[in-house]
Amino acid sequence: MNRPVRRGRERAATDREIRQTARALLVDNGPEAVTLRAIARELGITAPALYRYYGSRDDLIEHLRIDVISDLGDELATEIADLHGGGTEQLFAICKGFRRWALTHTKEFTLVFASPTGGVGSGPSSVATLRQVAEPFGRVFLLAAGQVLVANDIALPTDEAVPAELRDDLAAYRDSLLLVMAGSGVTVPTERLTLGTTYLMMQFWARLYGHVTLEVFGNYPIPVSKPDALFDALLADLAREIGLDTGSVTEPR
Repeated sequence: MNRPVRRGRERAATDREIRQTARALLVDNGPEAVTLRAIARELGITAPALYRYYGSRDDLIEHLRIDVISDLGDELATEIADLHGGGTEQLFAICKGFRRWALTHTKEFTLVFASPTGGVGSGPSSVATLRQVAEPFGRVFLLAAGQVLVANDIALPTDEAVPAELRDDLAAYRDSLLLVMAGSGVTVPTERLTLGTTYLMMQFWARLYGHVTLEVFGNYPIPVSKPDALFDALLADLAREIGLDTGSVTEPR
């Protein structure tokens, strides 16, 4: 084996070890525990040596965030692969899978979905939105939503229902959604993905994310003895609001 190839493989192996160590620190102790010093200590190397792989802690955190979101996207894509009830069944299965993952991966959820701007991992992608539509989780969620738009006569709001102050932002976001869906084989007619539809999708995500976040951090306003029932009720409400059958929401878990 020639020397450059060997060095490349050794570098890749060390990089994997760094990220695996960072992930273990995250899972065990939360985002604040992921520091270059802590990783170096675990690996038995000096902290400056890590700068040959990552320019800063923020750089490492961003790669770690991508690893987590990729694993989540792959997990959800696998879960819905055998579902044959169309986009509606897949969409609500993704919602349930996202909640289940959040409740069982609270530290990773905190890093990816609950790190505020200026906080841990406060890079440009560390916000609780579907802004990164081309990333695995955003893609699997949006492709299911796109199939719903194509196959169902849902109650689409008019563009006039969108606050005027939001229309420019929503227009740019809609264009991103159309590109991602088309690139993944789901062609949504532009007359279906209107500004009103984009606004509806944003509200759907906001309510889903808000509910899951409250549950993960134990911030329900009242004690809830049956959180599964409360979550299913939320999904049923969302389905009814857009004219979808609630059958796939209430099926056994």
